[in-house]
Formats: sequence, C-alpha cells, structure tokens
Amino acid sequence: MATIKLDGLRKSFGKTEVIHGIDIDIEDGEFIVIVGPSGCGKSTMLRMVAGLETVTSGEVQINGVRVNELEPMDRNIAMVFQNYALYPHMNVFDNMAYGLKIAKTPKPEIAERVGAAAKLLQLEEFLQRRPRELSGGQRQRVAMGRAIVRKPDVFLFDEPLSNLDAKLRVQMRLEIKELQRSLGVTTLYVTHDQVEAMTLADRMIVMNDGMADQIGAPLDVYEKPATVFVAGFIGSPATNFFGGDLVTGSQNTALISAFNDDERAALGQPATMIGIRPEHLQVCEPNSAFLTLTVKYTEALGAETLIHGKLPKGDAITIRQSGHLPMPEGGQEIGAVWSEHSVMVFEQNGRRV
Repeated sequence: MATIKLDGLRKSFGKTEVIHGIDIDIEDGEFIVIVGPSGCGKSTMLRMVAGLETVTSGEVQINGVRVNELEPMDRNIAMVFQNYALYPHMNVFDNMAYGLKIAKTPKPEIAERVGAAAKLLQLEEFLQRRPRELSGGQRQRVAMGRAIVRKPDVFLFDEPLSNLDAKLRVQMRLEIKELQRSLGVTTLYVTHDQVEAMTLADRMIVMNDGMADQIGAPLDVYEKPATVFVAGFIGSPATNFFGGDLVTGSQNTALISAFNDDERAALGQPATMIGIRPEHLQVCEPNSAFLTLTVKYTEALGAETLIHGKLPKGDAITIRQSGHLPMPEGGQEIGAVWSEHSVMVFEQNGRRV
C-alpha cells in the first residue's frame, strides 16, 4: 500500500505548459478521481505518476520516496487502460500472468495469484478463452486482473469504462469500487464522466486547463463549488448561470436581501454571476416569481421532468422537477422561485464568494 504526494507538479511540451502546478497529498488506500473535460491535462498528470511522461518541475513521491527519475517498472504501480491492451494471441490466464512471467515469478505462485484474481473477478470459467471470445466487460475484468496479480502499491485507471455501453458502465463502476475497497490499494482514476467521479471518489480533483480548480469530497464539490467552471461541470443538468444585471433587478429584492454584505458587494460588480442548480428551482405562477420564463420544451424522463426555458433577456434556463408534478407546455409562461441558500455567487475572477 502507498501514500502519494504531488508537490508543485508541472509539465511542459516545449514552451507550452499543460500542467500548471498540482499539489495534493493522497492517503494510503484512498480512491482519487481526476475529472475534467478533454484536453484539461488529467491523463498527462496520471502518466507522470506512472512514469510514462517526464516531470518538468515539481515532485512525485510514493511512500515518501521521490520517483521522478524511476522507470515505471520500478514504481510498483499497475495501470489499466481504456483500450484494455490485451494480447490477442494469448488466453485469459496468459494475459493475466504475463507480467509475473517476465518478472520470473515461480509457476506455482503465478497459478495461485491468477487463480485468486480470477475468482475475485468472476473469470474462472474464462481462463482458457482468448480476448476476442469475451465481451467488453469481461475484457476489462481481465485487464484489471492483470493489474491485481502484480500486487501493486498503486492502481492507475485511465478512462477504463469509456468503451462500454451505459448499463455495463454502471455495473463496472460498482465492481471497481467494491474491488478497490476489498484490496485497499491507493487508486488514481481518470475520467471525463462526472457520474463516475461522484460515485467512485473518496476525493476528486476537478481539472480545468491544466489546473486543479478544486480538490475535495464529491458532495462538498457538488454543494460548494469553488469556481464557475466547477459549478458548471459538476452536476447534470448543468447549473443555470445569470449575470449580475439580472439579479440586481427590482424583481429580485427578496433575493438580494438574503445575502450578506460580501455577497451584496460582489453582486454590485458588472461581471458578477450567480448560479442556481436546476433542482433548486421551483415552478410557480408568474405573478409570484423571482423570474419569469417562456417554456421552450420539456423532457419527461419518468422519475423527473426537465423544463427548458428562456428568460426575457434571452438567457437559457433549466428546471428539474419531480416527474409526478404537472408538466407545462411549450410556449407557456411560468415563474420560478428558489431559496436563498441554494444560490451561488461568483466574483469577476470566477471564484465563488
């Protein structure tokens, strides 16, 4: 097992800096999810921990030891890739055992380790099959089994579920979390899927253009996003954002009076924004609303309904309500209210007040 420390981690390709200084202490057995949009630097950061990319500046420490100059094989890490990276001419047993054979592990120990991993992953009946004879989920289990048999200090997952269909992703998420808890191995997991991040992570790193916008427990990040980017990226449907000119209007006197002095001062700046999540808005009659909107269309999803509308100034707005409530029609004018505790106020620089 291992602790990991990233201290001022930076990466440049030529004159272009892609990782702008990441600092985090990861505890033994912790499950860390690195989440963000494509091109934000999350896979590059993972590859630096793995030793597949050189570190421009800063340090990577595993169990208190600087590993910047160590080869990947000397870091005692195991990596699971998006494309499985299985040898097509080998059966499942040989794929899982290959790393141990290269390390000249005795055959009885190889058989024991592969057998234990296959039992854990429910692959015992597939050990003699080749990858082409397996489903996508089974191939991903084989890739995980190959990592498990090495008994690494650290697991590194690079978008391992991206190639699977939606239902199988849900199943594999549960299996990965259960597996990590049972083994207790420190894990770094890269994904662009916020649902994976929210459900898997002990803590998550939200990456934005090479920087860690926020590091924290999933619910803390969801309920208290540190920046406009985090508030917009985490949560589905995305947060509604409104300009400061909207919230300082006369129809929002009740809303403004609920803020403290710092929040009122921020709202006085022209570029200030507020954010309200769709589930924190309630539909009401227009004459008793903080905001009025025109319904563009609705999405009936069964347990919930999404109402997509347009404000008088043209801003888009989404409301999420329970599926059993009456559903407005397209073109209808409705009102929306919210509680003051559900409003997020952001300064000009994008940081939350």
